[in-house]
Amino acid sequence: MKDEIRICKNISENENGELMFAGVNTLELAEKYGTPLYVMDENRIREMCSSFRDAIAREFGEKGRILYASKACSFKRIYEIIASEKLHIDVVSTGEIHTAVRAGFPMQNAYFHSNNKTDNDIKFAIDNKVGHFVVDNVEELESLNRIAGEFGMKQKIILRVTPGIDPHTFEAVATGKVDSKFGSAIETGQAEEITAHALKMENLIFEGFHCHVGSELFEAGVFIDTAKIMLEFVADMYHKLGCFPELLDLGGGFGVRYIASQPTLDVDKTIGEIGGFIKNYCVQLGIEMPSIGFEPGRAIVADSGLTLYTVGTLKTIPGYKTYVSVDGGMTDNIRYALYGAEYTLAVAGKLNEDPDMVCSVVGKCCESGDIIQENIKLPSSTSRGDILACFTTGAYHYSMASNYNRIPRPAIVMIADKKDYPAVRRETLDDLTNLDI
Repeated sequence: MKDEIRICKNISENENGELMFAGVNTLELAEKYGTPLYVMDENRIREMCSSFRDAIAREFGEKGRILYASKACSFKRIYEIIASEKLHIDVVSTGEIHTAVRAGFPMQNAYFHSNNKTDNDIKFAIDNKVGHFVVDNVEELESLNRIAGEFGMKQKIILRVTPGIDPHTFEAVATGKVDSKFGSAIETGQAEEITAHALKMENLIFEGFHCHVGSELFEAGVFIDTAKIMLEFVADMYHKLGCFPELLDLGGGFGVRYIASQPTLDVDKTIGEIGGFIKNYCVQLGIEMPSIGFEPGRAIVADSGLTLYTVGTLKTIPGYKTYVSVDGGMTDNIRYALYGAEYTLAVAGKLNEDPDMVCSVVGKCCESGDIIQENIKLPSSTSRGDILACFTTGAYHYSMASNYNRIPRPAIVMIADKKDYPAVRRETLDDLTNLDI
C-alpha cells in the first residue's frame, strides 16, 4: 500500500492487495451489502470520543464539557454510541431532535442550535425536553420566553456570540466573523444588548455563552484567539451586568486528515494548549473559570467512515483527460461540489498495483459538477466492476446526502470488533415515491 493511502490507522492491506477497513475486507462488504455503501468504524468513533473526553477532563476536570456536533452525522446508532460514551450533543433541527429521542438519548444533555427556530421548532424541542437552547438572536429570545411561559416552565439558555475571528478556512464554513449569519456580534455591541435583554426574561435561565469560528483547525491558535476575546467579554458582562456564565462553549472545528499532506490532529496537545491559556487568562482577568465546552463533530466521525463505489464507465478524451465514473456521486458526497474538498481514493482490490493513471472520478448524476475528485491517480488497469473506496467520509456525507435525480441514498454499515452490522438500510425506489400523493 502506498503511503498516501495510509491516512488513518484503520486502513490496511491484506496479502492479496485488497483494502481492509477496521479489520474487514471491503470487497466482501461491497459484495454483501451492495454499493454505494457507507462503512463506519464504531471502534474508531469510540476512540475519538475517549480522546476528547480524556483530554478535556485532564485540562478542565469537572468544568470540561464535550458535545458531539450531530450535524456531522445523525442517525439512531450514532446517538446510542454517543450516549454510551457519556457525551452531550448539539442538535440543529427538529429532525435531529426526533432522531436522538428515538435513539433514547437523554435529552437533558442536548443543546439546540439554529439561527432560525420557528415557534413550532421551539415547542417541539420543549415538548421533547431538550435541556438547553443556544439562542441566536433577539426574536428567538423573545419567542422562547413567551412559549416557555405557555408551557409553565423555565428554559435554560446560552447565547450565541460572534467574536469577530477570521479563521482563514473555507469561506462557506467560516462562522465567527462579525458579518456571520450566526449569533450576535461583540464588536457592534449587539452581544451586550442581547445579554442584558436575556437577563430580563422571566421564563429563561441564563447559563452562558457560545461561539464557533470555523472548521478544519489543526492547531490551538484560533481557539486561543477566540477564548481571549470571549473571556474578555465574559469579564465585561460580569462587571457591567453582574452575570457570570456557568458555561463558555468554544464550539468545534477541529481538523481531520483527508489527504496525506495534511497533518493529524493532536487532541491532547491542542486541548492542553487551549486549557493552559484559559486558566492563566482567567487569573489575569480576575475571574473564575467557567465550565468550558467544545463541540467536535467531524473530528469524532470523519475518519471512522469510507464510501465504497462500483466503477462503471471509463472514458478517455485523447489529449485531455480520463473520466472514471462510479455508481454514486454528488448525491452521497456533495462536498467537492460545495467546497472543492480533497479526498484520498483507491481501487479496493488493486492496492498492490501502481497508481499510474491520472483521472477524474465522477458520479452518475446528470450534472457537470457531479465530481468526487479531479486529477487523482488510480491503476491503469482500473475497469468496470472494480470497487473504488473514498476515505474519510464519516462526516457530512450521509447527513448531506440527497435524492437528486431520484437516486436512493446508500445504506450505512457499522464495523465493531471486526464484525459488520447494518445501521441504516438502503433506500428503495418505493421509498422515493412514498411521500407522493
